[in-house]
Amino acid sequence: MEKVISDSVLLASEILLLSCFYLQSGTALDTITQSKSIKDPEFIISQSGVFRLGFFSFANSSNRYVGILNHQIPVQIVVWVANRNKPLKDSSGILNISDDGNLVVSNGKAEVLWSSHVNNTAPNATTAQLLDFGNLVLNNGEDEGSSLWESFQDPSNAFIETMEIGTDVKKGRKVELKSWKSIDDPSDEGIIWKNNKLYFRTGPWNGNIFLGVILTDYLDGFYMAADNQQQTYYLTYKFSNNSMSMYYELNSQGKFVERQWDAGKGDWINRYPILQTDCDYYGKCGPFGICDSTKRPICSCLKGFKPRNIEGWSKDDRFLKLKMMKMPAFLDRSSLINRDCKDQCLKNYLRVAYAYDDGLGCMFWGGDLIDVQKFFSHGVDLYIRLPSSKFAATCKKPCKTHVACMEPETQQKHASVHGAIRQQHVFILLTFDS
Repeated sequence: MEKVISDSVLLASEILLLSCFYLQSGTALDTITQSKSIKDPEFIISQSGVFRLGFFSFANSSNRYVGILNHQIPVQIVVWVANRNKPLKDSSGILNISDDGNLVVSNGKAEVLWSSHVNNTAPNATTAQLLDFGNLVLNNGEDEGSSLWESFQDPSNAFIETMEIGTDVKKGRKVELKSWKSIDDPSDEGIIWKNNKLYFRTGPWNGNIFLGVILTDYLDGFYMAADNQQQTYYLTYKFSNNSMSMYYELNSQGKFVERQWDAGKGDWINRYPILQTDCDYYGKCGPFGICDSTKRPICSCLKGFKPRNIEGWSKDDRFLKLKMMKMPAFLDRSSLINRDCKDQCLKNYLRVAYAYDDGLGCMFWGGDLIDVQKFFSHGVDLYIRLPSSKFAATCKKPCKTHVACMEPETQQKHASVHGAIRQQHVFILLTFDS
């Protein structure tokens, strides 16, 4: 993250201006009301003192933005930006609650550059409060205490404590990170897809880790919530202290990075980038291809797997065991115990593979095996279904990127199964567009 301009004299003057502003108004230091706005360079501070909301510029730019920044660590980082696509060109900016009860950013010509875009039934009672975990909340005291809008529901590129990334299927609402175009340009570059294609997936969450990501430690403090009845799914995390000394960021290269403050070095340190090798890119080797970054070429076919007629499979089929694997996309889960996985897979001729994890139970695949990767540690044992007569066979020639190890007519049969299974799952994806 690019450092924000931080001049001690300028900061001192801002604090003086802010103190005078709030002494006169009597308004809480963490709140904006319809009668009390903030003008560049004023800001408000969360009650804990960890975050501040105000105007800022990047070190190599004169553009002005309204955003939420950490307030206590010397090398400041930006965790949310309001007018990310329409920067202010001078210091005439103002952040206020408009007549219709929206939080808006305007320039000196009264042109609205950003708005919360909500329908507010009580605009005169509306406030915007910066909470201790960095969430900016717009509320009018009605609607049974629920908020009108939150910055956590419209995040930028930072994933911070207590933020919930996920999907509400019934309401058709998603909360997703958006990467910046560059380290000093916070304008959006899209969500979920890169050039309309799935870019990366973490694999399923088993209660401690994502099974499709190589991490040496469990993700302490992380929690995945799934309410199948209400059809809400989200990922969040919380540490023991709210010091903002660690957070996660989706950077402009599409990497989801853990960033931790190192007081000794006086800087933020990047850890655990998800995209470590070419094999991490979604579907690198195509259907029924396996990716192994330690080999050249990195793509090859799953051994012996080139079915010509899935209806011809029988209970005499056997399974090829592949150790320490990233599981394919679009799994179908079951609560069965490990010893029952194989039998259940054989009973359904549409299933082509299975795996087992203590936290998830049996997992089955009934379509193209896509995004399979060989890990050097962790991972699960993946069992590939093969006709007994072809168990020792190999693919006729190596797979190239996006080339499937199967006959065209079989691809069509698998595609329909693949589509049906895919609709049963909700994926939380952190990707970018170029």
